Amino acid sequence: MNILFITADQWRGECLSALGHPHVSTPHLDALAREGVLFRDHYAQATPCAPSRSSMHTGMYMLNHRCVVNGAPLDRRFTNWAVELRAAGFDPSLFGYTDSAIDPRGLDPEDPRLRHYSEPLPGIGLYTPMRDEVSTEWVEYLRQKGYPLPERPWSLYSITREGTDWADGGDAVLPLAIEREDHETHYMVDRCIDWIDAQQAPWITHLSLLRPHPPFAAPEPYNSHHDPRAMPEPARRDCADEEARQHPLLDYFINHSRFRAPDSRRQTQQDMANYFGLIDEVDDNLGRLFERLRQTGQWESTLIIFTSDHGEQLGDHWLMSKLGYFDESYHIPLIIRDPRAEADATRGREVTGFSENVDLMPTMLDWLGIEIPGQCDGFSLLPAVRGGRMPSGWREEAHWECDFRNVRDDSLERHLGLTLHQCGLSVIRDHDYKYVHFSALPPLFFDLQQDPGEFVNLAEDPRYQSRVLEYAQKMLSWKMNHNDRGLSETMLGEGGAVTRRSPLRKMAS
Repeated sequence: MNILFITADQWRGECLSALGHPHVSTPHLDALAREGVLFRDHYAQATPCAPSRSSMHTGMYMLNHRCVVNGAPLDRRFTNWAVELRAAGFDPSLFGYTDSAIDPRGLDPEDPRLRHYSEPLPGIGLYTPMRDEVSTEWVEYLRQKGYPLPERPWSLYSITREGTDWADGGDAVLPLAIEREDHETHYMVDRCIDWIDAQQAPWITHLSLLRPHPPFAAPEPYNSHHDPRAMPEPARRDCADEEARQHPLLDYFINHSRFRAPDSRRQTQQDMANYFGLIDEVDDNLGRLFERLRQTGQWESTLIIFTSDHGEQLGDHWLMSKLGYFDESYHIPLIIRDPRAEADATRGREVTGFSENVDLMPTMLDWLGIEIPGQCDGFSLLPAVRGGRMPSGWREEAHWECDFRNVRDDSLERHLGLTLHQCGLSVIRDHDYKYVHFSALPPLFFDLQQDPGEFVNLAEDPRYQSRVLEYAQKMLSWKMNHNDRGLSETMLGEGGAVTRRSPLRKMAS
């Protein structure tokens, strides 16, 4: 039996045509959902990429793994799904990236691995090397095809054909200068297909696609899939300064950083059209991969997981990128297709219980009958995949964290009057309310039934004080229950060391 673990970077949770999105076209992922289970309330545990992926790969909340920002090392004492599967006799591969920074302790200060965070996840065998966050093999492929290469390879994602772009008053959105069959999305899927074709034994691979991550520029014809004039208005206040008054951190992001959404309506329209077009492109290429699995008879022996590392603000609340506390940055898609007969009764189901990226490692290990390490904060989703609903005792809310420190620049700390270790927030969110706690800034509280767009902070409203206290207590209990277990399940004494693994909560099928 095989595992195909797919992530598409920065994909908002509602962006599937199976969920009725008015613009994106994802027929191949929709078909995957019809043969599997679609988790409607799935959330990432952190932003940006490296902290989120560390949670995904280790099954741990950020409060435990402490990879808090891009470039922060992941402590080598933690295991991950690839290490566990390798120990079980598999040889996991990687097509794309895991945004992993090596633990620097004990390394030579001149070790080149200390100058980037593009190392493969420990435990990965074959992988596609990265430099400056771009696949070196893809860059060489483009060179051999005759493409002019910019001084900074990252610019390959943003250089468009000559002309006047829509944002600058042009008649249409310009396409990326690279042809669709040479774009990195197509290239990585080709590499993954070729590798799968060459396997003679059960295999496991992680296909980690960059798109729809910015820069927002899509190759032809995806640049023209969506009319920029038809793009929706972002969900935000009419005035950025009015939006910024919600919270000091939001004010900083809007008025003092690169995360502010463009003031130009045409630029926002262009960004949306490209973002949706890049999603369409990913879906088309996954369709090629899925069809190859069918042609080679491997479709019925492969567990497929599709998700993302985080979402994208896309202009909502006057923000771009992924950050802060709004749902747009954390609500992401999840589709799991289990080929085994035990999942036949639930094919096409949509699950509404809260699932999280920390559940993915336990799910893969559980599917293969491998013991789930005690470090994992998440739980296997197989009961939901095979039962069509979350088991009794499942979590009743989603949790995530955001650390907004910058070790190289203390300007945010000075502006907000914080220390490095006070630059953090934690969120607890259920279907009714959302509470955001800061180490040294005012909290936020939203009534999601009355205010689904999260515009009105009720943390100081006397009518909600009991609710605010209730959710603050829930968050404290969550943190206490998920403290790093370390060696706390082991006791020494007469007879030697005894270890008893205990679940974080009691659940029944």
